[in-house]
Amino acid sequence: MIGVYVPGGNAQAIIDNIKQAEAKGVPSFWLTSGGVAADSIMIFAAAAMQTSRIKMGTSITQTWPRHPVAIVTQCIAMHQLAPGRFRIGLGASHQPAVEGMYGVVYRKPLLNLREYLFTVQSILKKGEVDFDGTFVKTKTSLGAGPGGNKIEAPVNVPVMASALRPASFRLCGELADGAISWVCPWEYLRDTALPAMQEGAAEAGRATPPMVAHMPVVLSDDIETVRAAAAPALSRYANLVNYNGMFEIAGFHDAAGGDLNALIDAVAVYGNDEQIAARLGEIISQGAGEIIAHQLPVSQDGLAEQTDHFLEIVARANKLAGVVS
Repeated sequence: MIGVYVPGGNAQAIIDNIKQAEAKGVPSFWLTSGGVAADSIMIFAAAAMQTSRIKMGTSITQTWPRHPVAIVTQCIAMHQLAPGRFRIGLGASHQPAVEGMYGVVYRKPLLNLREYLFTVQSILKKGEVDFDGTFVKTKTSLGAGPGGNKIEAPVNVPVMASALRPASFRLCGELADGAISWVCPWEYLRDTALPAMQEGAAEAGRATPPMVAHMPVVLSDDIETVRAAAAPALSRYANLVNYNGMFEIAGFHDAAGGDLNALIDAVAVYGNDEQIAARLGEIISQGAGEIIAHQLPVSQDGLAEQTDHFLEIVARANKLAGVVS
């Protein structure tokens, strides 16, 4: 399955994008989070009332600003509004993004994510949890909802998590229903990340969950245009510790201070319509369980037309890959 992330200005614009994606035949839509912006799960709740087929997922919902039980209550609401269509993606984010905003000490992010995953999975899948960890302390069960409406486990919401380096992919293999990457070269995901997920799953005695490859897509076959569109995002992430560590493992040792061109060439999906559709299909055939095709506009002029074209390419790529929406 090849889904999309489309940049949107406000909540209504994003809902319109979700409706447009469903109309085009795109099977899934994802939303990022961060900063002070419209809440992605609230947007999905509104979109659920105006769509009927398209799946929706968060990439990612940050762990630090909300307790995992609060996340569970949002998952329950989405499950009731859009049964079988919502996936929650959890992530610890990055030190600069959380310490100043939320007033927390960013430490042991992998343990933080592990405890959140365990708690959310336990409540949704088993109906209860009794856990006393470093970051999460809770004893609760689904029990009866308001007015005596009992909520039965399992609640069918896949719980995914963000991953960059091998340890986080192993954790996803062990505990999550999928791993969600971002700006990782596909060859790194295929050759390093996926084996790490398989190791974690094998140690836990479970099947390997899908790896969701979140890939930037630029609608151009001019390499200079592609680099200009992707450089702002790649330069930002190259200067974050967690991402820089992943780039090092992937073989890009000077991403933080050097020439980004080689990294952009390896990370971005670009070309003409046929080349982009073929590349997305190739990534699926080589082991990605799902792709988030992330639109990077070449300019702000004609943005609506670019988005329409982008959705058509992704819908075509799904048909070529044998995905029926």
